Amino acid sequence: MHSPETPTPPSLPRHRPLLDPAAEYGRWVRERPLARISLWGDVHPWLVTRQEDARAVLSDPRFSSENVRPGFPGLQPTPPPRTPGQLFAMDAPDHTRLRRMLIPEFTFRRVEQLRPAIGKITEELLDGLTEREQPADLVEHFTLPLPLLVICELLGVPYTDRDFIHRQAAAFATVSAGPEAMRAGWGALFGYLQKLLEAKSGAPGEDLMSKLAAERVATGEATSAEAAGMLVQLLIAGHETTASMLSLGVIALLRHPDQLAALRADEGLVPNAVEELLRYLTVVHIGLRRIATEDVELGGVAVRAGEGVVVALQAANRDPAVFADPDTLDLTRDAGQHLAFGHGLHHCLGQSLARAELQIALPMLFRRLPGLRLTGPAAEELAFEGRAVHGVRELPVAW
Repeated sequence: MHSPETPTPPSLPRHRPLLDPAAEYGRWVRERPLARISLWGDVHPWLVTRQEDARAVLSDPRFSSENVRPGFPGLQPTPPPRTPGQLFAMDAPDHTRLRRMLIPEFTFRRVEQLRPAIGKITEELLDGLTEREQPADLVEHFTLPLPLLVICELLGVPYTDRDFIHRQAAAFATVSAGPEAMRAGWGALFGYLQKLLEAKSGAPGEDLMSKLAAERVATGEATSAEAAGMLVQLLIAGHETTASMLSLGVIALLRHPDQLAALRADEGLVPNAVEELLRYLTVVHIGLRRIATEDVELGGVAVRAGEGVVVALQAANRDPAVFADPDTLDLTRDAGQHLAFGHGLHHCLGQSLARAELQIALPMLFRRLPGLRLTGPAAEELAFEGRAVHGVRELPVAW
């Protein structure tokens, strides 16, 4: 509680430029790397901006992800919906028990086996795009359907339900819409996937949902509700973030023609380029939220039990102590230390899949459409407002 004499901490920025973090983060990572911020009401958690401190928080079990704990620095004053299987809001051992059920489908080796299928989907989408009148919306016809098709096939979800899926996922991800709308989006997908799970248990296939139904739910290792909750998270995270990365990656490369030229000249640069784009763009821009379960010293500051912490990934990925000239897009830099996929227990399960999609789609897009250019309004005018994942709602292009 802040007394009238105590200055109110600065608010967590809710708006950001298209390709960069909010300007405040650049100052804070240098001047106040661990300091209080204001979220809503009288909630003033710690904001972490340095990468060293971010790694410390995300790897320390004394910082809990359970968003129903009193004082948790959530996105809204109202606690979010709590359904079984929400890995992002769980701690060990329950988190460990459920996550290990999914790991075999997302290993590097398994994802490498999926590359031909991802390449085929990419080619087919580009075939369809090039047959359209120009300008065409790259989001509608390429950057959104690509990861959505891939995750639907992997999970065993009918792609014919794509409009419903994306609409509900977008509702859950739109923080500015309020907790009821977010709850409704999650709940709709949860109910939808529970019904699909029931159907798969009677007629299983080779997809992940079938394996969960036959090998985990049927054996009692997980409840159907836990399985449905995990699938909701995979379905949302499996397309929202990659779709935004593809769209913003295209914009970033077109606005940095020297970097695009380097990529075109040497496709061996692609894996490194993707890591740099992930660092530079950091599309998950609302911060990773934790709460201390006991007193912890962090960066020379005492964080007390019950105090919230917000880890600003976009600041940590522009930390000048780790990345020289961090606000410059440099596809040749070693960006391997970025935290775009998080760190520790909750690091992104699908990071190998996201990397594969980006590594395949971006060079193929620019190879097939060498004259690709943005048309229509400035991309800044098309950015999402109030979304947990930064991106653009449409992207008119010609080629």
